[in-house]
Parts: sequence; structure tokens; C-alpha cells
Amino acid sequence: MATDTRTPPWHWTVVLPVVAFIALLATWGRHLPGGVVVIVALLLAGAVLAAVHHAEVVALRVGEPFGSLVLAVAVTVIEVALIVTLMITGHDDKTQSLARDTVFAAVMITCNGILGLSLLVATARRHVAVFNAEGTGGALATVATLATLSLVLPSVTTSRSGPEFSTSQLTFAALASLALYGLFVTVQTGRHRDYFLPVTRTGELIEEEQHADPPTNRAALVSLGLLLLALIAVVGDAKAVSPSIESTIAKAGFPPSFVGVVIALLVLLPETLAAVRAASRDRVQTSLNLALGSAMASIGLTIPVIAVAMIWLEGPLVLGLGTSQIVLLGLTMLVAVLTVVPGRATLLQAGVHLAVFAAFIALAINP
Repeated sequence: MATDTRTPPWHWTVVLPVVAFIALLATWGRHLPGGVVVIVALLLAGAVLAAVHHAEVVALRVGEPFGSLVLAVAVTVIEVALIVTLMITGHDDKTQSLARDTVFAAVMITCNGILGLSLLVATARRHVAVFNAEGTGGALATVATLATLSLVLPSVTTSRSGPEFSTSQLTFAALASLALYGLFVTVQTGRHRDYFLPVTRTGELIEEEQHADPPTNRAALVSLGLLLLALIAVVGDAKAVSPSIESTIAKAGFPPSFVGVVIALLVLLPETLAAVRAASRDRVQTSLNLALGSAMASIGLTIPVIAVAMIWLEGPLVLGLGTSQIVLLGLTMLVAVLTVVPGRATLLQAGVHLAVFAAFIALAINP
């Protein structure tokens, strides 16, 4: 039975998206002093947390595995908007590789950071995390294929002198990414939906949430509207504080590519919180759906949109990874396969993924 979970208008999940949107309107196109940047940054963080809440309400209404797609698509919208905005307003020499840096960071964060943290939370309570190997393995294979086609191949093709695709190659990569992502969503939500549902320790599927009744259609629609408002506020407020982020990174002595890491960390915060919360309830499959679904959406949706945007954007689009990045990507996929195949994971697998994630952050700071 649906529950009418009406949120009072003064609740923080309602107030923060509205205030953050007002801040967007008040600061758009203006140079902001330090104090205002701090306020906008706090509102930005609040809008992200509010987006998590409303996305979970919508996800609870539509159920798994559709619910995992809601947040994955939402954060991808943020990611694409931030990349395109910074590519338009930034310096050409610093934004040529911004899409690559952000997408690669998203893959490393989801497949190592979120996955490792989720397994850590789950195994800390239950010692062994149980999930559906069939669905998770298919998702991992799709992520590996998308990452290789979009991020590794540009480094070895010969049509262009640098790590870039030619126009025809970029078109193929964009279409292939869209096709693979669409195929995965079709399989996940249709023919093999049961492969992506949470399982009990005896291997039985958990069809519906057992701890809460779904909200009413009205409550879900209200949350959907507030989710969209929060996402708009996140994109706009992030643009307002991005010059301060870039200058802070430069003053810290970090490479310009670290901007992509910051963007990915920001847009994946909702996924991280939702995945950890699911893992704490022993619903590891939901956590893996969120992690791998976000990685897939980050590549499968971002690359095609950036490819279309390059019709209007000037300058080259650097997508090919460097040697150290390719090594980290290969290690990530190898470790993930060994984690996923048994359908069960322990604290050891969690530690291995988090170690790879730590290596990624260390090399992002000091290449």
C-alpha cells in the first residue's frame, strides 16, 4: 500500500533546493567575494543532499531496479552540464581533456571508491556481502567495454597525432556508447530484471522493499519536481564557485586535471550516500547497481553529449588516457571481476578496491 509521505514546506529538503536556486539567480554571471563563495558552496552541498533524499523517494516509488537508474541519470545530467559549462567558459588548454578527466575519475570513484566503501560497510556488519553475480557481472562487462572504447582507444588510434578521435571515430564511439547503455537499461529493467534485484543470504530474490511502504504518486511527483530544482541549483551554483575551485587547486600545486576529479566527487556524492545507506541495510545489490550504473551512465551518456557539443565548441577533444591511467583502469577491471564472479565478498575485497582508489587519488595529485 502506498504511503502519503507529504513533506512539510519548511523541511530542509524543501527549503535548501529553493534557497540554492535563489542563490543561483542572484549570483549568475557575477564575480563573487570569498564570503559569498563559501555560502554558495554550502548551499551547493545542501542541494546535493536534498537531491539524494528526493531521488530516493522517487526510487522507492518506482522500485528496483528502476530506482537505481533515477539517481544515476540525475547525477549524469549534473556531470554533463558542468563539463560543457566549464569547456565553454574555461581556457582551451585546460578544458581540452576535462571530459576525459571527469569521466575517468567517475569510473575510478564508482568502481573502487563507492564499491569498496559499500562492501566495507556491508562486511563490517555481516562479515560477508552477498549479491547477484549474473547481473553485476553483466554491468561490469558493459562498463569495461564502454571505458575501453571511449577512453583507451583514442590513445592507440593513428588518425590523429594526439590522444584524440577523428570525427568518424568519435561518432562511432558516441553511437556505440548510447547503444550499449540503452541495451543494458533494457535488459536491467525488462527481460532480466531479476538479475539486478537484491538477494538474501540463501540466494532468494527480494522483490520489494521490506522496511517501508512506497510513497503515493503525489508525493513522488513533488519529490521529482524538487529533485529537478535541486539539480538545476547544483549545476548553476557549481558554475559560480568553479573559478574559486580552479584557483584553489592551482594554489595547492595540483595539476589542472584534478578539476575533473573534484567535479566527479561532487556529482557522485548522492550516489555514494545512497549506496552506503543501502549497504548498511544489507542490500549490497542495490549498492552495486548504483555504483556500476553511475559509471555506465557517466560514459554512455556523457561521451555522446560531449561529441554533439563539439559541433559548437572550439579546439580538440582529448579523450585518450595516459599510461598510468590505463594501468589503473586495467587493474580496476581485473580486481572488480575477481570481486564479482563469486557473488560474495569479504572485508579483503573492500580493502583492495579502496587501496586502488587511494592510488588513483595519489596519482591524480602527483602524476
